[in-house]
This record gives sequence, C-alpha cells and structure tokens, in this order.
Amino acid sequence: MLDTLSVVIPTRNEAALIGRFLAALPASVELVVVDASDDETPAIIERTRPRNTRIIRSPAGIAEAREIGAAAARGDWLIFSDADVRFAPGYFDRFARYASADAVYGPKYATTAYRWYSTVFTGGQRMAHTLGFPAASGSNMAVRREVLAAVGGFRCDLPVNEDSELFLRLAHRGYRVRFAPDLAVYSLDDRRLRRGAVRKLVHSTARCALIALGMHVPLPQRLLQHDWGYWSAVRR
Repeated sequence: MLDTLSVVIPTRNEAALIGRFLAALPASVELVVVDASDDETPAIIERTRPRNTRIIRSPAGIAEAREIGAAAARGDWLIFSDADVRFAPGYFDRFARYASADAVYGPKYATTAYRWYSTVFTGGQRMAHTLGFPAASGSNMAVRREVLAAVGGFRCDLPVNEDSELFLRLAHRGYRVRFAPDLAVYSLDDRRLRRGAVRKLVHSTARCALIALGMHVPLPQRLLQHDWGYWSAVRR
C-alpha cells in the first residue's frame, strides 16, 4: 500500500538532519514538505529526492503547516512526521497491519542519552491509550484523509500540542484510533530535551490533560491558545 501513503512534514532550517530523514523514506511514498527555512533545507530535498516530492514554501506555524501539507498530499493515508527523526526499518511495510483503523500513532524514541525519557514517554502512551486517551506525537502519527477532513483538521489556533489534540478529538468522536508499538521513529537530535526534558514532559502532560478535560466541560480557550513559554524555551 506504499503508493497510498503520503508523508507530510513541516521544516525550518533542518539542513543538518534532512538527509538522514530522507534516507529512510521509500521512493514510492509521496513526500510533502511545508518549508519555512532560510538555509539549504529545500535545496537538499530537491537534490536528494527529486521525484514524488512536493515542497511548499510557507512561513506558517506548525499546525497550519500540517494543514497546508495535508491539503496538497494525494495519499489516502496522511503520515505526519518531523524532519529530525528517521523511520524504523520496515515501518512502511508494517503499516498495512493497521489499514482497518481510522488513525494510527506510534512511539518516538529519543537517542541513548535520553533513554529514560523514551521509557517514561512510551510507557505513558501505552497507559493513556489503554484508558482511552491517545497520546499521539506529531513526529509519528497517521490519519485517513477523509477522517481528517470529517473532523475539521488540525486546530490552527494552538501553538503547540495540535497533534495530541487531534487524536484526542478523534477518540472522543468515536473513530478507531490504534497505538502501533511496531511503527516507531527515532530521534536524530534531542535538542528540545537538552533544553529541559522534565519541563517538556510536564508541559505536554498538563496541556493534554486540559485538552481532554475541555472535551467534556467548557474551559477558557486562552488556557490552550498560549504556549506557556514552550517555544521561547525551545529557541533559547
């Protein structure tokens, strides 16, 4: 089913990593890149993967970039990822196991320097999924095209956690969401964790809990429409 899959990624100055991302991507899988770079990222992509690739230049935020990429993609399944990871060997061949689902997400493993983080994060994903709360990461999640359209796509008013919000909304509306432990991606760069792994974990957990709560009781939207200092911390 490789020719029914489209990979959608936002990029911003990923020249140092994009080659390793591309190396793990089968030629028959469509790639859609929404790029806001001022480095060589788009040139590297064009040179390395000239076929079955579309690059859209846009300064959009991450949620809007995912929406732009989804609209441009042709696949029946839209796999959302990031340029700072690589897909595990056999990822795309195993994807067919989950063809009966509406949405699928898998683990993202940090480098060995942050093995503890991977253990905590992946364990949390498994537990949350068992309780009915899919904790998806934007580096490794897939949605059927028609399902994404049916729920209105990503919330572009969220500066962060737009990935988790989408999957929590899908589950809340009764779509078939599966956790796929054998569909893994591996981090190429733990730059965000180096700036505060515990803070990142607490930040994401708190925001996801509020998102899930907000689907059952009214909450002030300003609680989620501000990033709580996340991007300022990442860019330091």
